[in-house]
Formats: sequence, C-alpha cells, structure tokens
Amino acid sequence: MTDDFTVHDPDGSAADVQRALHSVATDNADEAALDTLAAGQVLLPVPVGSAPTQQVTLPVVEQHDGTQLVPVFTSQSRLVSAFPQIEQYRTVPLGDLARRWPSDELSLVIDAGGPDEVSLNARRVRDLLVRGAA
Repeated sequence: MTDDFTVHDPDGSAADVQRALHSVATDNADEAALDTLAAGQVLLPVPVGSAPTQQVTLPVVEQHDGTQLVPVFTSQSRLVSAFPQIEQYRTVPLGDLARRWPSDELSLVIDAGGPDEVSLNARRVRDLLVRGAA
C-alpha cells in the first residue's frame, strides 16, 4: 500500500459529507446538504497496476447493461468494502470532479454497495453537484 492510503479527517468533514449523502439518498436533500456534498472530498480509486501520475484518471466500471460508472467514496472503509483489491486512491473535491465531468455517457456512483449509495447520470452530476464558484 502507498502512504496516500490514509485519510486524515481532523475536522470531521467526512462525516458531514456522509450525512449529506444520506439526505440525497433518502430524497431529503436541501440546499445545505447539496452544498456540503458538492464541497466535500471523495476518494477516487486508482486502478490496480496504474502507474503513478499527476493527472486524475477516472476509474470506469462497466455494468452488464453497458452502463459506465465512475465510483467514488466518502471514506476509506466504504472504498475498501466495495473494492478490497484497491491499494491507492486520490482525494478530490466532488464539486471539482462534477465541473470537469468528461462525458454524457458516464454516470457517477457515490459509495457503491453502501447503505447510502447514490447513482447520478451525467446531467444529474452537473445539476446537483456543480455548486458555488469554481
């Protein structure tokens, strides 16, 4: 494992992001929850065998029906639960990721396999998560 596999969260912001995600997952999201989610940091898995690079590469998982998903996670434990083979990740602001969403063909799944899993198509990624100033 690499040194960047440890998340330091001294201010509890991961818990805030998880509460906001729960609000979105249960259709109880208000503007404050959406702002918190968009401003929050998420973990972007680095595919096994990928060479270290400064560029962010989106991990794309293709489902049986051809849907292409980019998984991100609100905590290390949720990432490891879904993808135990992943040894590295990058921490990225979810709002920045949404502002740079590369394709209408990609969907975003937050905390895949978790109790508050949320899947968003490209339009919803932009509508819900592109908030505030760039």
